[in-house]
Parts: sequence; structure tokens; C-alpha cells
Amino acid sequence: MIKREKRRYLALEVVSEQPLNEQIVLDAVQSSVHRLFGEYGASQANLKLIKFIPEKRQFVIRCSHKALEHVRAAIASTTAINGKTAAIHVMGVSGTLKALSKKTRNI
Repeated sequence: MIKREKRRYLALEVVSEQPLNEQIVLDAVQSSVHRLFGEYGASQANLKLIKFIPEKRQFVIRCSHKALEHVRAAIASTTAINGKTAAIHVMGVSGTLKALSKKTRNI
């Protein structure tokens, strides 16, 4: 019997002066994971964009619970998005979207 993979949801906020869209931000996080942990680490992270709120510059991504610390490290090491200076802050982490929205109160 195959076990279902556990997931973690991360609420993130982007600090940048440039206009952003969901694909640019997701690509920046994925390339950071790839740069730090290689192809194997990036495949283990299993990143997926769940929600994006452009006016607040906030978004939610999903990753494997086993790769959570790697993803957090990659997010912390992201200093540029699309060639411009930027920072990504983790606002909260949870195992369900419902609990995440309760923790952050605005996503």
C-alpha cells in the first residue's frame, strides 16, 4: 500500500519594487531550491503555487513536508526576482490551508 505524501503550505510575502506575477515568483523560488539542493532536491520539494494575492504581494505555496526546511532555506536565500532586488518572507507554515488562513488571518 502506497502512503500519501504529507504536504506543508507556506504563506509568503514578497518585498520588491517591481510588479510581480505568480509565475515570476514561483520561478524564483524553484530556481533557488535548484541552485542550493540540485535537481534531486528540487524534485523532492514538489513545489506548487496555490494562491496569489497581487495587491498584497502575498502568496501560498505547497511543498513536501520532508523538504520544508530546504524550501525555507531556499526562500531565505532568494535576494533577487527577475534580476531586481527582492526579499521573500515566510509569514506562516501549516499542514492545511484552513489552519494557515487562521494563523495569518489575511490569506
